[in-house]
Amino acid sequence: FCEVGYGSTSTYAIAREAGISQASMYHYFAGKHEILLALLLRTVEPSVAFASTLRASTEPADARLWALCDYDVGLLLAGSDNTGSLYLLPELGDERFAPFHDERRRLFEVYRDLVAEVLDVDAAAAGTSARLVFGLVESVILRRRTEPALVAADVGPTIADAALRIIGVREQRLRRVRAQAAGVLRAVAGPGG
Repeated sequence: FCEVGYGSTSTYAIAREAGISQASMYHYFAGKHEILLALLLRTVEPSVAFASTLRASTEPADARLWALCDYDVGLLLAGSDNTGSLYLLPELGDERFAPFHDERRRLFEVYRDLVAEVLDVDAAAAGTSARLVFGLVESVILRRRTEPALVAADVGPTIADAALRIIGVREQRLRRVRAQAAGVLRAVAGPGG
């Protein structure tokens, strides 16, 4: 899907790459749309789980937002394939992909709520700023196409810093936010994580 698109990918090619027969593949998936949906959900569900954990954190909203941005960038840059590029497939308008869109909406809502808390406004007023932050994070999907050697440890903090600058967090505060966000990331990852 990442290399030739959805329409040009056959179930035969998928089964061959997986080292199984088409019959075996159909035992697990009704068709290639279910395979694509599973891949899409794997790109967003870890972030939704992480974001849900952040809701319970008592750290300042700007530190939680920074941590979420950094985490998402890391997730989008992980793995050998740019599975985030699947977000750009025109076929995603099909209603069969609604579970992915629902999860992505849940993730955006956490971004929006954190941005609202940082700005001290209601969620509706934070929408435009939250979309800018969310778009900046997901920009790594396109960057990865032209810069395959992007390293999450370098890019994640840079994007997280930029996201907070977009919503008006000052440089002096940003230094403290990074330290607090490191604590958030350690707490959410748990012992040894």
